[in-house]
Amino acid sequence: MLPISDFPTHTFYRSLEKDYDIDVAIVFEKENLGEMGARAARNMVANALRRKTGQFAEEPEVKTSCVRVKYQEGYHVDFAIYRRYRESGSGEYQYEHAGADWTKRGIRAVEDWFRDETAVKGINLRKMVRLSKMFCRSRDTWVMPSGLLQTVLCDEQLHENDRIDELFYDTMERIVNRLETVLAVNAPVDNGRSLTSRDADLTRMRNWKNRLSTQLEKLSILFSDDCTYAQALDAWSGFFQHDYWTSLAASAVTESCNLCESQSYQDTEQFIEDMYPVDEQYDVVIDCQVIGQGIHLIPIQEFFHKFASAYGRYLPRNFKVKCSIRYTNTPTYDEVLWKVRNVGSKAEARDDIRGQIQSRGQRIEETTIFEGPHYIECYLIKDGVCVAIGHVDVPIGLS
Repeated sequence: MLPISDFPTHTFYRSLEKDYDIDVAIVFEKENLGEMGARAARNMVANALRRKTGQFAEEPEVKTSCVRVKYQEGYHVDFAIYRRYRESGSGEYQYEHAGADWTKRGIRAVEDWFRDETAVKGINLRKMVRLSKMFCRSRDTWVMPSGLLQTVLCDEQLHENDRIDELFYDTMERIVNRLETVLAVNAPVDNGRSLTSRDADLTRMRNWKNRLSTQLEKLSILFSDDCTYAQALDAWSGFFQHDYWTSLAASAVTESCNLCESQSYQDTEQFIEDMYPVDEQYDVVIDCQVIGQGIHLIPIQEFFHKFASAYGRYLPRNFKVKCSIRYTNTPTYDEVLWKVRNVGSKAEARDDIRGQIQSRGQRIEETTIFEGPHYIECYLIKDGVCVAIGHVDVPIGLS
């Protein structure tokens, strides 16, 4: 089986063509809302957003569990609505979430639970969740379970293995087997509330089970003793429908050719989890803009959409890539670290895979030199802990 640990492991689900989400909680004092119902509270927030802003790609959408707004830059923000009140006696705050009705909810209970689980089970749990989300978002027509449902089952069915590819395959296979028996899932917090109380939730779980089962069968070539590097790339590409593997496959003629090339490069890549404890409490979005060949400075996503016919969703060589922090909800941080990773056989042949994690300030600038599915990541460090990780793909073509 082809190791997939070389693929960016922090924000898998932020593909070039899909949006990604930022979750924000809005908390009201219960006394200020009076007898307002849960849906009315969500409608109130949606109306306020409509009045105060005009940069949304679509009108704010009132969903069962949140208010969602979409931005033209290719991401959306989910505003979860809560009300709080002090419990008599202890004086501690109790929180209620505006879902189908007001229901008691630990506002950070899920986050605390997942932090505890990763502390025990290690960083691989986080990687499994990211890979699962990437798979579930790999086809536009799929309607799949929420990230929370995937997280709970990845944690429940995590299969111990040091190899990321085998770990992912085995964990997904165990999830399929589990869903063959029971589709229902309960939360690991909030007194075990049901996460699949609606028929729509159960339908999405069936979709996940069926599509996972079908796509796992297509990975059978990986278990063949004579599976080549190119065949493995093609199998994973079909599974995830992502440019990472198709770009590698385009430059990989045979397995032996790639092995020969791999012997000539120094593995300089560093991983943030080897340098700092990772506790992703916050979000960070990288502002990546490109300029070159007569094209003025433009966001990379806009470049891909605008010039797809000319460049095929790749950046040409000799472009400038300028990155900074577009958004973060991190209150304060001590340092910004950056990682620029060159991926593919061309990078290996040039002995230029890079991947070192360095302190380079708030902004960095790079030049596109040779083709490959490269990427850039940033890490926010607070009190010796990595609290937020941002990622952007920078695929470079032959043009």
